[in-house]
Amino acid sequence: MDELKNGTLRTDRLELTAATFDHIHAEMESPEHLVRLLRTQVEPGWPPGEYDRDAQEFFGCRLKEGGASVVGWYVWYAVRREEENQPSMLVGTGGYFGPPNEGGEVEIGFSIMPSARKDGYATEMARALVSNAFYDIRVHKVIARTTSDNMASVKVLTKSGFRYIRRDPSGNDVFEILRS
Repeated sequence: MDELKNGTLRTDRLELTAATFDHIHAEMESPEHLVRLLRTQVEPGWPPGEYDRDAQEFFGCRLKEGGASVVGWYVWYAVRREEENQPSMLVGTGGYFGPPNEGGEVEIGFSIMPSARKDGYATEMARALVSNAFYDIRVHKVIARTTSDNMASVKVLTKSGFRYIRRDPSGNDVFEILRS
């Protein structure tokens, strides 16, 4: 990860933008409103994966309740930067399920648009989210959950340095990475 500045993380190919309540509100109106705020483009079919309307409402409520102090502890939008013959494009979303708990743990998740899968964006985003979390001295552990049959997510997590620790009561596999 190259840079953390004003709610933006930059990686080799992505610019991650921390969602504000205004982002979520615009997104719930239409993806087109969101991409105007992000100054990018989006393919039909947004939002990706498990980042659905219920997730948007959940994160919107958390951001509205917490205000500016929680921006960066929920949704991050992943925009592939413009390159030769390729416009910038909203390729996915990821983030945390909230600020660190009392034990210094945060949980991450991510979803990538189908057309952008298998290009390494999820791994790039997961690594950036882990690094960003560890900038906060309260964070000692980052976890992620996935179903055992979601081999793509398992691969992203292992490539990002996570290790499998257990299966939770709901049947999800739990992975962790500890502050070194």
